[in-house]
Amino acid sequence: MTRISALACSLLALAATPALAQDADLCGGAGATGQWIGGTEAMSDISTAPAYLEQLALVLPRNEFVSLFTLSQPGEVRIEAAGQGGGDTVIDIRDATGNIVISDDDGGGGTDSRAETSLQPGTYCVSLRSFDGSPMTGFVRVGRPDHEALTPGIGEMPDPVVDPVMSSECDLAQAQPLTLGGQATNPVDAVPFYSLTLNAPTALTLTAENQEADPVLTLYDDGGNWLDENDDWDGLNSRIDMEAPLSPGTYCIALRALNDSSLPVTVAASEYDAQSVMMDLYARGDASPPMDGSYPITDLGDVAARVRQDANVGGDAVWYSVDVNEGGLLLIEAIAQGQGDPVLIMYDDLGRQIGYNDDAEGTLNSMLTVRVHPGTYLFAVRQIDSSTQGFIRLVVERYVPAQ
Repeated sequence: MTRISALACSLLALAATPALAQDADLCGGAGATGQWIGGTEAMSDISTAPAYLEQLALVLPRNEFVSLFTLSQPGEVRIEAAGQGGGDTVIDIRDATGNIVISDDDGGGGTDSRAETSLQPGTYCVSLRSFDGSPMTGFVRVGRPDHEALTPGIGEMPDPVVDPVMSSECDLAQAQPLTLGGQATNPVDAVPFYSLTLNAPTALTLTAENQEADPVLTLYDDGGNWLDENDDWDGLNSRIDMEAPLSPGTYCIALRALNDSSLPVTVAASEYDAQSVMMDLYARGDASPPMDGSYPITDLGDVAARVRQDANVGGDAVWYSVDVNEGGLLLIEAIAQGQGDPVLIMYDDLGRQIGYNDDAEGTLNSMLTVRVHPGTYLFAVRQIDSSTQGFIRLVVERYVPAQ
């Protein structure tokens, strides 16, 4: 009975899904399911809006809600999100090509998000998700500085604590030297800054690891100019990838901990390796691997009705492909056999994520129900805790529309 209920709910949810955006490539594909914040494209121009524009957002588990807006003139824009019931919002603002122009987690104060920036004319996408991947309802508001704000902003929070490590500047005079190819482990309180000298143009990768500390990395040049920042690239660990070679010179790495700054954090610097980055993405299930035989993918073949497969799964994703000959619904379950907490991620053959689930129906097992068209699909299963290794039973079932 539970299976039938879950499937029926999934079918109803699919039927209620808003129409896709006209341009499937908008914002690098992120805007394909986006909704115009003003109701229509013409009514979503922030440059001419007499007041702020706002949407009620329903964020599904491990998913995003995407709002679309335009600017007909260059100008300052304020983008905000506030979760209901204690929801912790995160927003990414992308331009029409998919480049992230600004992101924010708690800039609105508390757990709300707020980003203020100057934008050129064009179309933009606001992706809203919850910090921990849980379902959430909230509000997205976009307006100009003269419009009423949704959130108070950090500057208006009571009794702010000034932390020199949180400063927008990185102090090279206090920085501990870090060599390319090397690493250092220190409490953040003791060593909040590292210096890195490059003798030749170098594409760079920086990492900060200790999930209990929840480190944040920020990179500056020797003039104090902000170059990049990252939080939670891999779990609560951080990573910065500078794909374009940095010029020779000395750079400053600022480190802070969102949880416990007395804990040791390992900071490492290495030359950027595109192949290694992609392999890491495949291992985490954050991107789908190529289907050319260069990466291990188990082909489960055609799903006529039901396929079952057992796998010994750890923290690295195990990948499978299935073929679908006619449209319908795929139901995929990952059931722990004893210890384990599996996660399921699903992609189409173009590498677009179309499903993610952890902890379905009040259990640690996972289940996906995804509407599919004829074609080949990839899905991955991994343990949410990378230290866990155990058997997971996979079940793939295909349902077809009633005639």
